[in-house]
Amino acid sequence: MHAYRTHTCAQLRASDVDTTARISGWIHRKRDHGGLLFVDLRDHYGLTQCVLEPESPHFQTLERARVESVVTITGKVVARSAETVNANLPTGEIEVRVEDLTVQSAAEELPMPVFGEPEWSEEVRLKHRFLDLRRETLHNNIMRRVAVIRAMRDKMAAAGFFEFATPILTASSPEGARDFLVPSRLHPGNFYALPQAPQQYKQLIMVSGFDRYFQIAPCFRDEDPRADRLPGEFYQLDVEMSFVEEEDVYTTMEPVIREVFEDFSEGKPVTAEFPRIPYDVAMAKYGTDKPDLRNPIEMQDVTEHFAGSGFKIFAGMIEKNPKVRVWAVPAPSGGSRAFCDRMNSWAQKEGQPGLGYIFFRDGEGAGPIAKNIGEERTNAVRQQLDLNDGDAVFFVAGVPSEFASFAGKARDRVGTELNLVDEDRFELAWIVDFPMYEWDEDNKKIDFSHNPFSMPRGGLAALEAAEKEGNEALLALKAQQYDLVCNGFEIASGSIRNHIPETMIKAFGITGLGPDVVKERFGALYRAFQYGAPPHGGMAAGVDRIVMLLVGAKNLREVSLFPMNQQAADLLMNSPAPADAAQLRDLSLRVVLPDAKKG
Repeated sequence: MHAYRTHTCAQLRASDVDTTARISGWIHRKRDHGGLLFVDLRDHYGLTQCVLEPESPHFQTLERARVESVVTITGKVVARSAETVNANLPTGEIEVRVEDLTVQSAAEELPMPVFGEPEWSEEVRLKHRFLDLRRETLHNNIMRRVAVIRAMRDKMAAAGFFEFATPILTASSPEGARDFLVPSRLHPGNFYALPQAPQQYKQLIMVSGFDRYFQIAPCFRDEDPRADRLPGEFYQLDVEMSFVEEEDVYTTMEPVIREVFEDFSEGKPVTAEFPRIPYDVAMAKYGTDKPDLRNPIEMQDVTEHFAGSGFKIFAGMIEKNPKVRVWAVPAPSGGSRAFCDRMNSWAQKEGQPGLGYIFFRDGEGAGPIAKNIGEERTNAVRQQLDLNDGDAVFFVAGVPSEFASFAGKARDRVGTELNLVDEDRFELAWIVDFPMYEWDEDNKKIDFSHNPFSMPRGGLAALEAAEKEGNEALLALKAQQYDLVCNGFEIASGSIRNHIPETMIKAFGITGLGPDVVKERFGALYRAFQYGAPPHGGMAAGVDRIVMLLVGAKNLREVSLFPMNQQAADLLMNSPAPADAAQLRDLSLRVVLPDAKKG
């Protein structure tokens, strides 16, 4: 017989009755019933109930053993009585009568429980992550992650892609976040950077003639953590294809992503065909470029009903500035003063002066705005938005680029408060036609709004024409960029790449980076493009976010093995930590801490 087990703790069935089995695992919980000691033994695969009589020579040993101690039990498999069968457990028809027992590793008193999964502080959970990972929900989440990644690999291979591994020690690249730098011992004063993404390498793979690339790529960004973004590192399904247009990327990757969701959605509906929503439309309808389409609310422009109206606040804003618009956020079934006042209070907590509204009852509009704009304009608003008695509408006014984000939050809030969001489905969509550039208010200059390696619509000619017309034309220029969103989260981002050297120089030049800087920072790409680069494009899908959505977690730490905390510290491994003097000497480094008084 094997030293530790003949079966896992999930294998024994009624067909094994009257055989002798050996199982090993952790003591999940113990129960003393009328002198009999019942022990649930747990391993990675499941649970088996074991039972011990008081006269057993091992009774006291098992009675004294704390939960989470690791033991090996040998005994006879017996059938449970009909009234004690546990139909919720695969091994619920049998139990093991303990004949022999070995304590492989005794557990001390636990700093946190494993059985029952009560709420526990993040600090304790992360410091003792090895215990936290034993808890059923988290353990299952991690195994679901393993299965999702395996499915991604299988589907990508079936779609004709090849898996390549790109370097971890590399050069800095503009991916929108700070780099993690690694000092070089052999090149004093110089630094490697951990890749924010394998962007340049995957493009170089296309230039090298490999045609279809993917990898489950680790990415490193020195960003402030938040619920939907892990500090330090994350993983993405990284993809690149040669000789493709946007449509090729959509039709190739949409089935892969859809099938992953369908395989792991546990019956929840998944969008059959992903709609393509232009960025400008997404901002106008939803106030965000990652809309939650489970929420049926769509905002509309109702400026015409307020221009020259008796509601002087909005009318005055419209008269003074032609860029001012009034957006309406419909609230089906929200037609009560109590709800409207509650939304108004929420808006004030968000730093806004308030949230104007009209609610409808007895065939007419009510509230201060309805009184000010009059019955005719109120009815026009009602007809445009197709509202009925019992409904309401909220209004946001100003320059859309300044209030769109708040309007989107108001839409989300209304949908959630009125239970309009269907939680039991996955709604996916492509957001397309992103702006090539945005205005950097801090530095008072044009900058890239998305991926700087993207091809502008119209190529070099469009860049040159927009540059001649000025900033307004540059900010209106679209790029061949696209995001994939699901239930309010961006889960993938990509573009058709700028593979023409002259176009690359012009695109970066508009942001203030001259040819010499471009050639220095992106020398490999620039040189590669001189020797025949295929048109190419791709995307990267966030593995962590996809798994988080599939398991219904609210935080990425619930789908990651060993995450950091909100302060980007690894409490388990006590990282980051100071380097000793010898290490610093080897690297020709000296630590200069910031002045505490200066912050």
